[in-house]
Amino acid sequence: MSIKARLAKPYAEYIARKIYKKSLRAAETQQQVFARLIAEAAHTRFGQDHHFHEINNYEDFKRRVPVRDYEALRPYVDELVKGTPDVLWKGKPLYFAKTSGTTSGAKYIPLTKASMPTHISAAKNALLMYVQETQRTDFLEGKMIFLQGSPEMEEKNGIKTGRLSGISAHYVPPYLSSNRLPSWETNCIEDWEDKVEAIIDETLDEDMRLISGIPSWVQMYFERIIARTGKKVGEVFPNFNLFVYGGVNFEPYRNKFEKLIGRQVDTIELYPASEGFIAFQDSQEAEGMLLLVDNGMFYEFIPADRFFEEAPPRLSIDEVALGVNYALILNTNAGLWAYNIGDTVEFVSLNPPRVVVTGRIKHFISAFGEHVIGKEVEEALHSHTQGTSISVSEFTVAPQINPKEGLPYHEWFIEFEEQPEDLEDFARKIDASLQSQNTYYLDLIAGKVLQPLKIVPVAKGGFKEYMKSVGKLGGQNKVPRLSNDRRIADALAAFRLV
Repeated sequence: MSIKARLAKPYAEYIARKIYKKSLRAAETQQQVFARLIAEAAHTRFGQDHHFHEINNYEDFKRRVPVRDYEALRPYVDELVKGTPDVLWKGKPLYFAKTSGTTSGAKYIPLTKASMPTHISAAKNALLMYVQETQRTDFLEGKMIFLQGSPEMEEKNGIKTGRLSGISAHYVPPYLSSNRLPSWETNCIEDWEDKVEAIIDETLDEDMRLISGIPSWVQMYFERIIARTGKKVGEVFPNFNLFVYGGVNFEPYRNKFEKLIGRQVDTIELYPASEGFIAFQDSQEAEGMLLLVDNGMFYEFIPADRFFEEAPPRLSIDEVALGVNYALILNTNAGLWAYNIGDTVEFVSLNPPRVVVTGRIKHFISAFGEHVIGKEVEEALHSHTQGTSISVSEFTVAPQINPKEGLPYHEWFIEFEEQPEDLEDFARKIDASLQSQNTYYLDLIAGKVLQPLKIVPVAKGGFKEYMKSVGKLGGQNKVPRLSNDRRIADALAAFRLV
């Protein structure tokens, strides 16, 4: 065992004690974070505009600071992009994480001297919590790979700008850099398909032990390895034992991954975002991810079914309940205030606080008032593929409001690796599962407003071709699970199996 592996265990014990001490006093910890954030930003332009010097508690804050999305906060961000200091946070940002905007082009999410270390420490601590629980350090003895965006950056008025994953590549700690692949040059390749081939060239003969990335793109990496070698990934990398992922629910991919690898491996789920590193899986046994209550962010929660009211309730962590779908609102040491990140979460544990990501506040189907969310469709699909030969590569769901005949329905576009023998029976089972989870959907089916869902099989590689056609192949891009319109569905129709 290397010195690095030996030292990891006592260090992991120390970090775990420190994290759980804060997590088991989540409300108190969050109040301390809130007070620090308000004090630090009181003299910024945003702080002065919203009278931070008069804010003494969370109730004061809610009265003065409305919930905003990026577009509503944009006048302040535009000033940051021009290079103006002390706008949302002290000084100027260190970086902008550039992401795709949905309404007006690129979004520039600030990363500050205060916030950047929290991204790095959270990623490190997720691995240490795994070491603490499992006592496994063997992944530190071999190579590890992080499928991520290019680390190359441009400048915007003196502030470096790039993708979050690429920015993070500049902060790999020295004790991991010798183990880390791919090379800098390969990471800088922009074309995703060329990049995957180059990554395979660099990793095929290495002792890969940890692999990390968004499941859909790691899946492509695995498929290309099998195509090139004729062997399962677990044969090519016999010591591979840990998969780290984020961005999407892994459960719909689990069957496919086990077949590609040839066996089960441990997994760690992360919840990183450009706006902040929110949570990570702290246990291989407990459900959900540990909400990071001392990571430079004060969280607010709005019940998702009331989000679009004129004045929806805003709750702090001591006011939340189990099993409720909440829109997640962030206040951060990068200067995002009452910021709607767009995600919805549900608490599966309160002490310590653990969450599961249930979807996007704008990614749901409610063409008829059913308000079906991502967690429900993923659970319905997973419940009827787990333990079977059925394997799903990718899927998305949209409403079919004007069918050629019959009642409207939900249309599921699914790319199968292994298709069910009886597709109609498979669709009936998924529909029954969805009805059991969502009473609104059940009522619409029972009331003959909707007919049961229909499945459209998509040709193998169809989702990849769709993503390529819209310029979102690879990196941190992912297909929305749910849409309330037909934009994605109509494009995927070109790839349907006859």
